[in-house]
Amino acid sequence: MSTIRIGVIGAGSISDLHFQAYQNNPYTAVYAVCDLNEDRARLAAEKYGAQQFYTDYRELLADPGVDAVSICTWNNSHAEISIAALRAGKHVLVEKPLCRTVEEALDIQQAVEESGKTLQVGFVRRYDDNARFLHSLVENGEFGEIYYAKATTLRRLGNPGGWFADVERSGGGPLIDIGVHVIDLCWYLMGRPKPVSVSANTYKKLGNRAHVQHLSFYKAADYDAASNTVEDLANALIRFENGASLLVDVSFTLHAKEDERSVRLYGEKGGFEVDPATVIVSERADTIVNSYPQTDHAGFDFNSAFQHEIDHFIDCLQSGREPLSPVQDGVEIMKILCGIYESAARGEEVRL
Repeated sequence: MSTIRIGVIGAGSISDLHFQAYQNNPYTAVYAVCDLNEDRARLAAEKYGAQQFYTDYRELLADPGVDAVSICTWNNSHAEISIAALRAGKHVLVEKPLCRTVEEALDIQQAVEESGKTLQVGFVRRYDDNARFLHSLVENGEFGEIYYAKATTLRRLGNPGGWFADVERSGGGPLIDIGVHVIDLCWYLMGRPKPVSVSANTYKKLGNRAHVQHLSFYKAADYDAASNTVEDLANALIRFENGASLLVDVSFTLHAKEDERSVRLYGEKGGFEVDPATVIVSERADTIVNSYPQTDHAGFDFNSAFQHEIDHFIDCLQSGREPLSPVQDGVEIMKILCGIYESAARGEEVRL
């Protein structure tokens, strides 16, 4: 098969996972890199063997050598760059979240439909070995109707600051940054039921807690201790058309003893946990049995999941199949995220 030449737009930290996965795929070559910071673009191009580097994404999209792009930029540019790439005839893998608003999401969907090109949303949790295994069991009816899910991703000290903490660039805080992962994972494993309403709260009580000492955490390249315009904590109850519900809470910072991660789903015939490790709960011989699937990783592994995600993207480009995480799913998740922020702002349940 012919080599697919990749352009990576945005050379920040998340892009390394894209670069590495493309390098490991036998059908791709990293051809071009773009970043607003010229030094960073040049260094990434040198590191990953790209022939070209740019500081303006429009120049990269005008390069006929680029077949497809990974968009790893700030959230506020996802829609603009995705639409421009599709119109330029490029296939697109765009990092989560798809964008910042439902209106932007619908504009991207229209561009996908008009261009006939492939767009895959970077819901990387779907591509983890454990999630794929559990999804196959769900599809086979192993758990019966899944009617309830509960997801928690709490950081006690973990506001990255910089663009992550700037609502204009990010679109929000922990909900849209890390909450999107577990919301999408639960929704996907529940069979993607139609969301109908949300009742939610957001809190901005602690800021980025830059004064806390003796504890390290990831900081964005443009970290500024004085700047924070996003929520600390969000929680929500999401209801679906089939009667199922999802309860979620997520934080950047919280007076908690320790960080906490859990994703649990419950069905008529059984249930399962995805975080922090995979466990299947069922009834056998009139008792409750906990089973632990044997995969390479007991829990979520970023590197292998990203490799699966990139490999799937390339396979879709070669085969013409629809991605596992298509633009339509990105639109539905944006409806949920924006509904949560709207419900919190209004102090009441919101119909979607």
